[in-house]
Amino acid sequence: MILKTLDDLLGEGVSGRRVLVRADLNVPFDKNQPGVITDDGRARAVLPTLVALRDAGARVIVMSHLGRPKGAPDPKYTLAPVATRLGELLGTPVIFASDTVGEDASAKVAALGDGDVLLLENLRFNAGETAKDDASRAAFAGELAKFADFYVDDAFGAVHRKHASVYDVPAILPHYAGGLVLREVEVLKRVSESPEEPYVVVLGGSKVSDKLAVIQALLPKVDKLLVGGGMCFTFLKAQGHEVGKSLLEEEMISTCASLLEQAGGRIVLPVDVVAATEFSADADHNIVDISDIPADRLGLDIGPKSVALFSEAIAPAKTVFWNGPMGVFELAPFAAGTLGVAEAITKIDGFSVVGGGDSAAAVRTLGLDESAFGHISTGGGASLEYLEGKKLPGVEALEK
Repeated sequence: MILKTLDDLLGEGVSGRRVLVRADLNVPFDKNQPGVITDDGRARAVLPTLVALRDAGARVIVMSHLGRPKGAPDPKYTLAPVATRLGELLGTPVIFASDTVGEDASAKVAALGDGDVLLLENLRFNAGETAKDDASRAAFAGELAKFADFYVDDAFGAVHRKHASVYDVPAILPHYAGGLVLREVEVLKRVSESPEEPYVVVLGGSKVSDKLAVIQALLPKVDKLLVGGGMCFTFLKAQGHEVGKSLLEEEMISTCASLLEQAGGRIVLPVDVVAATEFSADADHNIVDISDIPADRLGLDIGPKSVALFSEAIAPAKTVFWNGPMGVFELAPFAAGTLGVAEAITKIDGFSVVGGGDSAAAVRTLGLDESAFGHISTGGGASLEYLEGKKLPGVEALEK
């Protein structure tokens, strides 16, 4: 893979030039406090690129998506609070455009001075960003490209999307990979092509169907595959256990049975769970063995015996890839499983990768030391698709 990098661009000189940066500022907000960001990890991840460009005198135009608006402006998904937070992190105000390619954006781009940073409004307020047909995407990409002389992609969390700002803009402008994208690809290549053994993969999250392709891709390569989260109950059902009201994909039971047979003991499942009367932090709950899950309860976390079992499997690993929480870590009674497994990962004498998404959020929410992990990805979906062996459109666009 041959990519031009941010260092290449800086070497060419960017003082007074306009640089369009695709960032991933799709940060989570507090459901009860509009505009309050609960995890600014993705904003912090792009700071090195923005600082390098600003300090080199570039006129920086940042673009990102937020949430899933339906191709039209929606106040719930405005990036205005993100502009404020980004300015706080940069230590200098970030200008905000109230539209993406309209009058306000055009005026503010034209008024940029050297070292200024501008954030455009949510890309997905424009139907062309996510359009399926090439012409609509290309038309929107053309409007974005008019703003700049160069394009830098530092949004690894979006490179698996064939969207205008990711795939089509680099076809118009001289394009470069930001440091974050380069690091992500380098790390994922390492764990998918040449992991040091023993290699342990920890998967959680809700559904087996969401992780099936990555399980199939990784199973031949791993020494152990540990399965927690809601997805473990379909595997447990495939083993013949009753799972009460726990999350279950009936249509995936036979697939799980086949995977267990294929794995030959390399798939490790929980041996106990925290079972609750309902999905609530206040619900009555207790720890039960997997053979004793009450019919009227649902499993919301792995239990302490499972944490010990998983930790024992993780301990000798030289490479660990983790994607997906072990339980509903956002609710205190069901966070111990995720915390225990995460702590075990931090103790290995090897290289660990947190595969973005909820896993990365859990690291920060549970107060873990981020530096104790080898790498924390900013792209859950992109990480999984890379490990599945899929081509990432955004990376392909940068290669051209």
